[in-house]
Amino acid sequence: MSRIDWPGLMRAGLFELRLTPEVFWRLTPIELKIMLGAENTAPALTRARLEELAAAFPDGRRARTDDDDRGFDGPNCSP
Repeated sequence: MSRIDWPGLMRAGLFELRLTPEVFWRLTPIELKIMLGAENTAPALTRARLEELAAAFPDGRRARTDDDDRGFDGPNCSP
């Protein structure tokens, strides 16, 4: 179980959100996270998601460059 960073949450609630102590202490941790915009962050990368991404985008594929759109084979080739 992870520990709650109470000093950090208090700074965020009281100074960034400008909540009064009474309002701050009435909030649930989820309500405070939503007010701080935590729901907009990407979820943690799990092993299952990493494997899914690795299957979808395997190593060894040639990266696309701007030259691909113009029909050039490289910097020393003429169009």
